[in-house]
Amino acid sequence: MSTYTQIIYHIVFATFKRKNTLINSNHRRKIFKYIWGILKNKNCHLYRINGVSNHIHIITSLHPTINLASLVKNIKRATSEYIKTEGIFPDFEGWQEGYGGFTYAYKDKNMLIEYVKNQEFHHKNKTYEEELIALLKEHGIEFDENYLF
Repeated sequence: MSTYTQIIYHIVFATFKRKNTLINSNHRRKIFKYIWGILKNKNCHLYRINGVSNHIHIITSLHPTINLASLVKNIKRATSEYIKTEGIFPDFEGWQEGYGGFTYAYKDKNMLIEYVKNQEFHHKNKTYEEELIALLKEHGIEFDENYLF
């Protein structure tokens, strides 16, 4: 029997200490394209990627042979190297240690794509911290704010 999966992941991770180091939006597009290449090479399907100056959102499905933790680690390591090599974000010190990984049903795909597409709009009124806490609560994940950031 063949393997069939349809799990949509919403991956979120921030810059080190959530510093606003991804300032230039043109360079952000280069990073997004680079991440898309990583996903494509791992046979994952990217639905949408976007972010603002201190964090990134990725909506993707994973190939059944790929595990989420390894993928995120690979993305962070490769993009950190790419940013340093290209010199595109001079104040970039790296990514935060952890990440948020949330699953959604396929029927939620379009809603997620729109949400990620409109990150600049969302963050006029909501911080990364507020957004992450809302996602954790939405998914019923217990957390201690003292250790969250």
